[in-house]
Amino acid sequence: MSEFLQAERVATAKGTLERLRINMRQAILGKDDVIEQLIICLAAGGHLLIEDLPGVGKTTLAYALARSTDCVFSRIQFTSDLLPSDVTGVAIYDEATKEFVFKPGPVFANIVLADEINRAPPKTQSALLEVMDRAKVTVDGEAHAVGSPFMVFATQNPVDYEGTFPLPESQMDRFLMRMRMGYPQHADEIEILRTARSGYDSISLNAVASRADVTAIQALVPQVFVEDSILDFILRIIAATRTEVEFKAGASVRGGLALRTAAQARAIVNGRDFVLPDDVVELVPAVLAHRLALARQSGDALEERRSVGAHLKRILSALPPPV
Repeated sequence: MSEFLQAERVATAKGTLERLRINMRQAILGKDDVIEQLIICLAAGGHLLIEDLPGVGKTTLAYALARSTDCVFSRIQFTSDLLPSDVTGVAIYDEATKEFVFKPGPVFANIVLADEINRAPPKTQSALLEVMDRAKVTVDGEAHAVGSPFMVFATQNPVDYEGTFPLPESQMDRFLMRMRMGYPQHADEIEILRTARSGYDSISLNAVASRADVTAIQALVPQVFVEDSILDFILRIIAATRTEVEFKAGASVRGGLALRTAAQARAIVNGRDFVLPDDVVELVPAVLAHRLALARQSGDALEERRSVGAHLKRILSALPPPV
């Protein structure tokens, strides 16, 4: 690909993502950093986990993304009695044809909101593992492709809330990024009170990007250049988590790949076809923190997350980025 064509495609992708950012600001007030991380995750083709208290706009964020990209939106309310087949679908015997016919579940969409995912038992949570990896569901030995693009947008309450099940490590590793919404600023919350929407489905947003636009951006991200020194920097960060005595185990190979891909996506968001060290540094907390656990757990989930973040910050401060 010529340098001119590559630059033109990057500029087009940046323009599309900027329109998406501006459009979503109409529904999500005062959360530009949250919107940016969401857009990076979307461009990278990854899945997002948002952990926060109820009522801070997690569902609204997912719905606004679907409306802005003209994607099919599906919401699954995870509960303690939810079955795996309630998520993926089930084969039903058809008396007329004398055959089993597959009835797709709600996971067959583009933007799938797995709401309060940690309220379902681990068996049901694990129903998402294959579809998050391969964008396919296998039922009775037959594979069924879900939508394209495909993104699982999972929300969870703090795990020390009553009636919640911690996500297994294999499940956490499938999420490209994890972030928090946080409470809005005073002026933004005043505006939210003034508009008084009755629910997320009352949001009126026009689509500013198509599904084809999103898949084109996701295909462009792997072509973003990553210099060898940047790859070495990523590996040094991953290796440092594996030798950190405060962590039960270090980041996996998938964690390193996720950090590289997210950095490439951030470069596209900023209109570049090459990765800078800042792209890596800025994304370390969102990409790696949920993949790590403390060796000595206190039982206080929020405090443990803060400790993991502090250890990652210390690791980064001890690793000079490439010039």
